[in-house]
Amino acid sequence: MSATSAVSLPRPAWGNVVLWVLLALMIGGLMMWHAKDGDWVVPRASHELAAAAVLLVWAAFTVGLGWHRRRAAGASVVFEPSAQSSQQALLVAYASQTGTAEQWAKQTAHSLQKAGTSVSLIELGQLDVAMLAVTDRVLFVASTTGEGDAPDSAARFVMQAMRAPQALAGLRYGLLSLGDSDYEDFCGFGRALQHWLQQSGAAPLFDPVEVDNGDAAALRHWQHHLAVLSGAVELPDWQPPEYQRWRLVERTLLNPGSVGGACFHLALRPYEGDAVWQAGDLVEIGPRHATSDVERWLAARTMDGDAQVEREGRRASLREWLAESHLPDNGIEKGMSPAEVVATLQPLPHREYSIASLPSDGALHLLVRRMHREDGSPGIGSGWLTQHAPLGGEIALRIRANPGFHAPADDRPLLLIGNGTGLAGLRALLKARIAAGHHRNWLLFGERQPGHDFYHRDEIQRWQAQGALERLDLAWSREGDTRAYVQDRLGEHADTLRTWVAQGAAIYVCGSLAGMAPGVDAVLRASLGDAVVEQLREQGRYRRDVY
Repeated sequence: MSATSAVSLPRPAWGNVVLWVLLALMIGGLMMWHAKDGDWVVPRASHELAAAAVLLVWAAFTVGLGWHRRRAAGASVVFEPSAQSSQQALLVAYASQTGTAEQWAKQTAHSLQKAGTSVSLIELGQLDVAMLAVTDRVLFVASTTGEGDAPDSAARFVMQAMRAPQALAGLRYGLLSLGDSDYEDFCGFGRALQHWLQQSGAAPLFDPVEVDNGDAAALRHWQHHLAVLSGAVELPDWQPPEYQRWRLVERTLLNPGSVGGACFHLALRPYEGDAVWQAGDLVEIGPRHATSDVERWLAARTMDGDAQVEREGRRASLREWLAESHLPDNGIEKGMSPAEVVATLQPLPHREYSIASLPSDGALHLLVRRMHREDGSPGIGSGWLTQHAPLGGEIALRIRANPGFHAPADDRPLLLIGNGTGLAGLRALLKARIAAGHHRNWLLFGERQPGHDFYHRDEIQRWQAQGALERLDLAWSREGDTRAYVQDRLGEHADTLRTWVAQGAAIYVCGSLAGMAPGVDAVLRASLGDAVVEQLREQGRYRRDVY
């Protein structure tokens, strides 16, 4: 069964229509027109017969409809496991009231299956604890109806499974929560589901994604997690960003000689007007292929890259269309016109990066590591930003608000924990705190080598000397024979951690989803206890931006 056919909605069965017709004829045959009252009435002698007939037909109809719905549900939610993957199927479970959550769940399953991930799709009401207990990974897509209520279709799961915590310590999950912030209990059911999973011992694959009234940017963030989860970074965007034109004004290699990947400081400015963002926000970048790759593709097919092509109201050269699209290996036949080629192209998906500066810095700063593919060539997104895009050249960029990682509004103590390029988001938060006069800041940062990978060293040490950074702890994983990580440093200072938390501190974590983030979470739970960590999360005092 193909993914497309598996998720198509079932058509009404003709048997149901026939039952309705029989019901109408039976009632009509037993009734007569009462001319005086101008109404349909049932003669007294036929009351019992009519009632029995109606009940009989209605029972047959209900049984048939129930059977059909169960059959249709099974046909519509089952995905064939991908032949490309031998691992246990990843389960996608949805709770939908109006069909939106079901739509995004099916799109989620379809995208994962295209990436070669084995997928099963099921309605949450058909799921039970026994199934979850033998499942390794599950993605929940959950909508909220009314004032924080679960969809009607999820009532069985709520009553039978969520009435108390369960034993789900082996389960890892992701959560896409749909809601509307016009309601007081925004994403109420999604948050209740998350709380129940945490209480049941399940571990998050990544932090929950909350979608406010169909926000396309939040859905793209969900796709970002799907790409990381499946390893298929080239999955097309469901809804491409509306980029603005920015200029790359600065690019500096920060770690020459490092045993790790090259890491760059980038500065960008908009072509028009002033840009506004807050510390903690992200950017979506529209990557492009290297010019040499595009020219090689054109030469191999003897095509004119200067040919102008109009598509969807935009006119550009074939060369420009190719630079921002997947370069097709197949499907391009000899003799095709440039317009026919462009009609087949799919845009490159966006890349996300944490913003490392404030608007008052005069530019938008990024901290980007150049990634490499298996053949050694630079990744498309990081390669474009750190190598191929010319200084002064145009970058397609969109700022995306990330309110779940904005700095606390008050002067409470703040622990900032991260590694690698995760320092970008932490740097912006520190800048915001210092600008507000809030100096109770503790930075724990980890990288490979202190002589190469201490990004923004002078700035951070200056903040420490000025008293704007109360405490600084560093971890280096490639310093001599030692292998220290940021979670190790946090564990070494568990007493100080408990003191800061008791004083009302918030904890912000930014960086690697693999290794660092779960390592830090484990230390927090060992030092503070699960109950305190969950309380911090619920109070918004434990926040993460991990990838």
